[in-house]
Amino acid sequence: MENLTDINVIRGLCERHGFSFSKSLGQNFLINPSVCPKIAEMGNAKKGFGVIEIGTGFGVLTKELALRADKVVAVEIDSRLLPVLDETLSELDNIRIINADVLKTDLHQVIKEEFEGADVAVCANLPYYITSPVIMYLLEQRLPVKTITVMVQKEAAVRLCALPGTRECGAVSYAIRYYCEPQILFNVSRGSFMPAPNVDSCVIRLDVNSAPAVETADEAFFFKVIKAAFSQRRKTLANSLSSSLKADKSIITAAVEKAGLRADIRPEKLTLEEMTAVSNELYPLIG
Repeated sequence: MENLTDINVIRGLCERHGFSFSKSLGQNFLINPSVCPKIAEMGNAKKGFGVIEIGTGFGVLTKELALRADKVVAVEIDSRLLPVLDETLSELDNIRIINADVLKTDLHQVIKEEFEGADVAVCANLPYYITSPVIMYLLEQRLPVKTITVMVQKEAAVRLCALPGTRECGAVSYAIRYYCEPQILFNVSRGSFMPAPNVDSCVIRLDVNSAPAVETADEAFFFKVIKAAFSQRRKTLANSLSSSLKADKSIITAAVEKAGLRADIRPEKLTLEEMTAVSNELYPLIG
């Protein structure tokens, strides 16, 4: 089996298949041989598990997942990679490639058809430009998966895993904690990729909760409040909510204070529970 992190092997594959890296798809393929085995090991690729992979590249992570898990279903949007994968993964018989956009793929159906009775994990090396949309899509679908292990831009990893109520947190930090328990696993330098990106990366794992971490009066309104709170981050929570939700500031202020908070508190100071309390107070008034 070829070493798919060897630059000469990658160049040979590119030449044989007339493949060139696509900037629009954010393609940066791993050439550091230690990274993918670690992702597979720490991402629940093991006996008794099926794995959904998002984005295959030339199959370097796909191979490591398939060597450990019962089965791998990889969703790859770039049809140019299909003949490459036919070559690089030919020795493995527990892989199915779906040529599709993951954001338009019915993953519930995929899991039902491919992994009936097995535990399921998701692993991915995500292009930076679709990191948050893909992660939120996976979580909002409430897929029956145990973990989501992804490589993302280092800055995004910090934000995704930030604890609500800390300086690093943003709207997505609250959304992540609502659905799961995140943790940073390890860093990956920019030199680990071909072509090399301009930033370093980080592998994170999201351990998916069996139920949401907090109880909301209305989930859709809760996320609307979070988005509104951080739409004008430099403003106080009351000012941000009043402006973004187009609600009278006196109503917002009263709800914030009823939730046990100061009216001039800033959004990033709230814990997940406090943000929920504000949302639950506001919902009967402007929901």
